[in-house]
Amino acid sequence: MVGAPLISLVLPLAQEAATAHGVGFVPFLPAWMILLPFIGFLVNGAIAYLAPERRKLVSLIGPGVLGLAFLVAAVNLVLMLGVHEPEPVVRSYWTWIDVGQLRIDAALQLDPLSIIMALVVTSVSFIIHIYSVGYMGADPGYARYFSYLNLFVFFMLVLVLAGNFAVMFVGWEGVGLCSY
Repeated sequence: MVGAPLISLVLPLAQEAATAHGVGFVPFLPAWMILLPFIGFLVNGAIAYLAPERRKLVSLIGPGVLGLAFLVAAVNLVLMLGVHEPEPVVRSYWTWIDVGQLRIDAALQLDPLSIIMALVVTSVSFIIHIYSVGYMGADPGYARYFSYLNLFVFFMLVLVLAGNFAVMFVGWEGVGLCSY
């Protein structure tokens, strides 16, 4: 198994970094876990519109962005394993709604459960993308299919990494929209 030697190599480094800085879990590029599938959606959507015959490029971008998102989630899991009792980390990116006393941020939460779910979503979606490369090979809407599949994964990751109920609702509704 390849993962065990990699974890045994990275885990001591993560533990050393956490104790050296006197902090617990410091997430590694958490926004990129959801941005990579969204970038895949945009690029494959542009290809579907401009050059739908570019199947090889779509076949690389669709699964490729999910493979990268999986690696970002795996690095975060290894960093979290280096901390004795990880506290949930909420990263706020901007204020989404600010009305009177109500303030809702566009935020992601990273805790053991959300990292595991991000790994499940990215790994299963990666396998589905690989299967779809062969299964959908003759379909005329090949690039569009991969574009929407990447958008589905984006919303799934928004759902599992949401830092509050409003962001989770956006992920939930996005998954429903893409499932239609």
